[in-house]
Amino acid sequence: MGAGQTRVVVLGSANMDLVATAPALPRPGETMLGTDFVMVPGGKGANQAIAAARAGASCAFLGAIGSDSFGVTLRARITAAGVDTGQLRVAYGTSGVALVMVNAEGENAILVSPGANASMTDLTEPELATVRAADVLVAQLEIPADTVTAAAVAARAVGTRVVLNAAPARSVPAELLAATDLLVVNENEALALTGRGREQPHALLELAPRAVLTLGGQGAWYGDRDGTAVHVPAVKVDVVDTTAAGDAFTAALAVAWGEGRDLVDAVRWAAAAGAACARRLGASVALPRRAEIDELYVPT
Repeated sequence: MGAGQTRVVVLGSANMDLVATAPALPRPGETMLGTDFVMVPGGKGANQAIAAARAGASCAFLGAIGSDSFGVTLRARITAAGVDTGQLRVAYGTSGVALVMVNAEGENAILVSPGANASMTDLTEPELATVRAADVLVAQLEIPADTVTAAAVAARAVGTRVVLNAAPARSVPAELLAATDLLVVNENEALALTGRGREQPHALLELAPRAVLTLGGQGAWYGDRDGTAVHVPAVKVDVVDTTAAGDAFTAALAVAWGEGRDLVDAVRWAAAAGAACARRLGASVALPRRAEIDELYVPT
């Protein structure tokens, strides 16, 4: 990893995203004519790795791709974004695939077939060594939770900060939460974890010492056990597609924290990253570079 840069390791999924746009999202049983179609690399892990690299970090990605043509493309695209893919696994069979539908307002519905991501059932010692060498570990829940837990515990043991984006919404092992330094969730994920939403975001602090609740167009809430509780407003842009905005937010947040920014300021910078991402269609192709984030960043 590059000297002087924040060292981020992202552990998670890599998918090929098949993205179609339409005036509205179809209802069950309904067939609808769409407008545009793109096929781009995605998956929360790959997205956050690319986003972290574009935001200025030295980033390595730990995950698995399939032995199919999608896997070849995924590796090439992730590597081209400046991410270290030296330990990216190849599992025999299909890569992960996400079917993404986006309406005219930029809202989306996503169905994911995990494919090779499901093969990440453990971590090798070299992979754990990569985690321990990082400043920040970023993980999500699109690969087996036991693997994420093992990485978080290894990181916590040596002082590597652990940022857990608890997505998609599901239960989280207590051992993983105990090793988490910063929990990042949206409203659906917060409800799954605590049974409470934006009205009681402090409930997240029962699970982790620091938490961010993202609120889409309403911005984000940050709180910690020291008593900080701040609402950060959203950065206003013309929204095209929100598919990867959360990934851009999480990655930028981790990079800014790793660089030594105060976490409230890091959330503001992350909000700018999410807004910059939402201006373009697609997942990885929409992730913003550092200059684009700085352009929208609104300091206190």
